[in-house]
Amino acid sequence: MKINRTPQILAASALGLALVGVAVPAMAADDPPSDGIDVSVNIAPIRVPGEVSMTVADNNGVTLTENGSDAAARQFTGTLPTVTVTDTRLPDEIPAGDFWAVVGQSSQFTATGDPAKTIGPEYLGWAPRLLSGSSTGAVAAGEPVSSVVSDGTGAPAVGLQGQELLVSTADSAEEIGTHQVNADLALRTPADVAAGEYHSTLTLSLFNQS
Repeated sequence: MKINRTPQILAASALGLALVGVAVPAMAADDPPSDGIDVSVNIAPIRVPGEVSMTVADNNGVTLTENGSDAAARQFTGTLPTVTVTDTRLPDEIPAGDFWAVVGQSSQFTATGDPAKTIGPEYLGWAPRLLSGSSTGAVAAGEPVSSVVSDGTGAPAVGLQGQELLVSTADSAEEIGTHQVNADLALRTPADVAAGEYHSTLTLSLFNQS
């Protein structure tokens, strides 16, 4: 009976060793190698279309003071605040033949406390002056405009009763960027103009066309 039991115990032990061997992680060495793949993307910033805009320097209005009066006329002068035109467009955003212009027009001068006492806008003239310069000549200040009481310079004596040119460009694509301009203002009235404190509004408008 002893002889029959011994082989059974050995066989069981051998089976147990075999089972333990299956659980050993040494077989992981046979796994295929893995390679990492880099994934990249270049996200460009969202392109915001450029535009043409106009700003006027901070100011408290323009007070004209008497300067250059003579027997023929009373004259009052001042300086228009700096006007800045900025074009942020890229060349491919500007249509062929595109141009911009700033024009100005004055309202009637009305006396404080007496609205019946007025001075027409035709008595206010200006002489625009380009402050930023122009490398190509494409950007230029408008021509001077005199009061209807001529200042003797030969400038058109029409005043600012209609829209008069302050600054413009003949071709927007030639000079993209920032441009500044102001103007000498001159209210030139008949010598017998009624005394009083007068106020008007000078309106500037930017046009962009192609």
